[in-house]
Amino acid sequence: MQVLIVKTSSMGDVLHTLPALTDAMQAIPAIRFDWVVEENFAQIPTWHPAVDNVLPVAIRRWRKHWFGSQQREERVCFKRALQSRQYDVIIDAQGLIKSAALVTRLARGVKHGQDSRSAREPFASWWYDRRHEIDKKQHAVERTRELFAKSLGYEKPQTQGDYAIAAHFLQQVPLDVAPYLVFLHATTRDNKHWSESHWRELISLLQPTGLRIKLPWGADHEHQRAQRLAEGFDYVEVLPKLTLDAVARELAAARAVVSVDTGLSHLTAALDRPNITLYGPTDPGLIGGYGQNQQAIKASDGNMDSIRAEQVFAKLRELC
Repeated sequence: MQVLIVKTSSMGDVLHTLPALTDAMQAIPAIRFDWVVEENFAQIPTWHPAVDNVLPVAIRRWRKHWFGSQQREERVCFKRALQSRQYDVIIDAQGLIKSAALVTRLARGVKHGQDSRSAREPFASWWYDRRHEIDKKQHAVERTRELFAKSLGYEKPQTQGDYAIAAHFLQQVPLDVAPYLVFLHATTRDNKHWSESHWRELISLLQPTGLRIKLPWGADHEHQRAQRLAEGFDYVEVLPKLTLDAVARELAAARAVVSVDTGLSHLTAALDRPNITLYGPTDPGLIGGYGQNQQAIKASDGNMDSIRAEQVFAKLRELC
């Protein structure tokens, strides 16, 4: 059976889809997947053993210059690649009008998705041949697992979902690597940041443990923050700018991770690494870390700086 997945973004949403593939692979041994995903996250599906082909899409970038000649040419090439294969089943796990109208409707095969009561944008269901009611009062991973089970005709397993990507990276981890922590300090919203003074206090508390600390970054302002956090601490390393695959390798070998609410926190969970995620204004209940050894510290007043460094240190001592 050949199945097309439409799940384009964000990083967390793409990662949250992986356990559904594992369920399907175990229920239907001959099943194989192609996956339409935003170009920035195109590496992620390649890590799963059931994925054959990745079809990168650039809806985010195209929207900025929709009628530009380069953008039109890229859309024509994407459409040609998308329609080059007849699929047994197409699963739109995005549930948005943009994905349904611009991608799902063009694909060749029976189209499945959430019904109008379940989809994030109800009108997206217009483009599906088969519509499924999915319980909203469960974690995003479980909602996607339920959608795949109903679309492909098997019972959703009652066990915890398996991302099935940790082994891809663990086999690349050197045996003699010194123990270290990774601090994921960067996120997109200002009110989800933990203050630099709190990060530096946590770094100071960790000095007697002998653990090294690694700080990844993506944008220039994140690099500058990482340098400020590391200043004066010889056991803190600011990593060079890394690809997503290289960041995953660093996370896979870490003793534990401390993170704010960001896509890389979900990647840590997918890699089965012990992780403490700090939440302020966001609720971890339905979209938080899903997996083994995932801990959440939620600010009771919604203010990130209400979380004390001593709280995080105590949690780290439990994990390490």
